[in-house]
Formats: sequence, C-alpha cells, structure tokens
Amino acid sequence: MTHGEQESTPRPPSAIADPAPLGFAAFALTLFLLSAKNAGWTDGTDAWLGYALAYGGVILVLAGMWEFRNRNVFGCTAFSSYGGFWLGLGLYVVLVARGATPAQEADDLGWILLAFAIFNTYLMLWATQVNQAVLAVFVALEATEIILFIGQFAESENTIKIGGYIGVLTAVCSWYASAAGLINGMTGRTFLGVGRPMFQHLVGGPGAQAR
Repeated sequence: MTHGEQESTPRPPSAIADPAPLGFAAFALTLFLLSAKNAGWTDGTDAWLGYALAYGGVILVLAGMWEFRNRNVFGCTAFSSYGGFWLGLGLYVVLVARGATPAQEADDLGWILLAFAIFNTYLMLWATQVNQAVLAVFVALEATEIILFIGQFAESENTIKIGGYIGVLTAVCSWYASAAGLINGMTGRTFLGVGRPMFQHLVGGPGAQAR
C-alpha cells in the first residue's frame, strides 16, 4: 500500500465518552432543587428555575443527543425528553404562570405532570432492561409525578410536600446512577454496583437497544 493510499483510507469514527453520568447528574440536581421547594425546606425564591433552563434543560438535551451517537435508544429518549421537560417547565413559569391565577397554575401543572407520568410509565417498564440502579430512578420518578399531579389537581399542599420528599429520593437515586457510571467507567471495574437487567428474555438478551 502506498503512502497516498494510506492517507485516503477512511478512519472509523472515534468513540465518545458515556454521557449517562452527566445526564443523571443534571437531572438529579435540578429535581433536588425543585423537590426541596415542594417539600417546604427552602425559604428562598425559585432557585431551581435557572437550573431547569440551563443544567437540567440544555445539558440534559445534549446528553440525550450524545446518546443518539452511542446508539442508545433508551438513553437518548429519556435524557432528551426530560431535558425538554425542564426547559418547558422553566419557560412555562417565566412566560405563562405569572399571568395565571393559583388555581389555573395548579391545573396546568397537574396536566403537565400527568402527561409526563404517562410517558414515564413505559420508560419505567423498559428501564428493567438497563439495570436496577436506573430502574430505581424511574420507579421513584413515577411515584413523584403521580403524587405531584394528584396534589396539584387537589390543590393540596400536604400532598405536594409528600411529592417533594419522594422527589428528593428520586434525585438521590439519580445521583447514585451518575456516580456509578462515572466511577465504574473511570476505573474499568464495578466499584458501585448497579444490578443486572431484569426479564432479559423480553428483548433477546442483556443490553439489547439500551445500556
């Protein structure tokens, strides 16, 4: 092979780093800030809002786009969709909610959370094919969204507080999934356990179409 032939030979695309630890971290921090407010722990304003637009929004969408590059259909769908959730929620608060009555805002938020609870249901079911750490995130998130939309429709502060507590638990689960992906990826061994996929026969084996 000549030197010219070597230069014209196409090179395979380089691998990219796993974006999942970033995605879970961005989701966890933004959800933690909002859940702390829902739980009544904070005395400030809407600290979560800027992070919903930036970290939980833009960064999470980017993590989802990078999961497309990794051919991870579960990761790209989940991260991109929840990045859109945070962007949409932030824009709703900035552009719409300030002109609404408390009852209208509660009804709006109830419908938003109900819609994402429906979407999250099939993510939760197929998270069984990823690993148990990721499954814990989506099970806790499902409970958070259900309790919050009930609380919003009923305009019940106590129910919303309970949703805030479970949201904090969801954030902790998401931070664990992020830490496990980061540490295990850097060390090349299982330092933090994530558990095995469940019901692997449903998709023809572990790792099919998702990590």
